[in-house]
This record gives sequence, C-alpha cells and structure tokens, in this order.
Amino acid sequence: MNRRELETILLTLESTPALLTRAAREVSRCESRLRPAAGGFSLVENVWHLADLEREGFGIRIRRMLREDSPALLNFDGERTARERCYQERDLDRGLMLFARARMLNLEALRALSPSEWNREGAQEGVGRITLADVPRMMAAHDRSHETEIAELLREIHGGRPAEARHTSAVA
Repeated sequence: MNRRELETILLTLESTPALLTRAAREVSRCESRLRPAAGGFSLVENVWHLADLEREGFGIRIRRMLREDSPALLNFDGERTARERCYQERDLDRGLMLFARARMLNLEALRALSPSEWNREGAQEGVGRITLADVPRMMAAHDRSHETEIAELLREIHGGRPAEARHTSAVA
C-alpha cells in the first residue's frame, strides 16, 4: 500500500465518528435502543461495540505489534461483550465520545509509524498473520459493515421496511 492509499484509508477512518454522531442525532433516546426486526445491534449497541473494539481490539493490536515480536492477537467477541457489558443500558453520548477519542489515538499512532514499522506483524486468532499495514484496512472494512447496518436500522426506524435477516459476525 502506498502513502496515498494509506492516507485515503486513514481519512475514511477519521470520518466514522462524525457519521455515528449524525446517526445519533436522527433518533430519540428510545429509538437508539431499538434493534432491527431481523436481529442485530441497536444504535447504542453498535456505538459501544465500536468504542470497545477500537480500544480493546484495534488499539491493543497496534500497541502489541509495535512492542512485541509477532504477538498472538485475540479476537474481540462483540456479541458476547455486548451481552456481558449490557450495552443496551449504556449512554449513547458517552459511547460516541469514547469511540471518537480511541479512534483519534489509533489514527495518531498509525500516522506516526515509520515505513519499516508498517511491516511489523502478529498472528490474529481466526485470521492468521497480519501486519500493521493490514490494520487500517481491517478497521475500514469493519466500519463499513456497521455503517451499512446502521443505515438499514435508521431506515427501519423511520418507517421503512425491515431489513432482511443478515448474518454478520461481531467478532473482529
């Protein structure tokens, strides 16, 4: 990946907190806790999942790959974590703030990498060998899946047809 491609991905990742904030403005507190008829996360659950994954998944992976030689990196089980941490009961605004802060810190760390550091690697459970250069792409793919899920949820909340059942993995 060249510097221009990388910066495009990083700018895209930088925009996700604003997209989530805009989605949050479109719903009431009660609506932010509605789950899609076909199953999946509510908006508040999506936000807290993204906040926790940003800190405990992507953030830890970035730091460990920088500090350790080929660390074994665990998956982040989003569905289990959502249940255990009762995301439905959490404050949406606090989740948005935590996600934005964690994303900013991760982007700062990624932008500070030297060319050789992008090649540092680890082994992610269920994925295999990854390098730091893979992390922004993984983050962007994960963001896109949640952006689509949230857009479908908002259409459903605002009177659209329920989305068809989708099976997506909340493990990242």
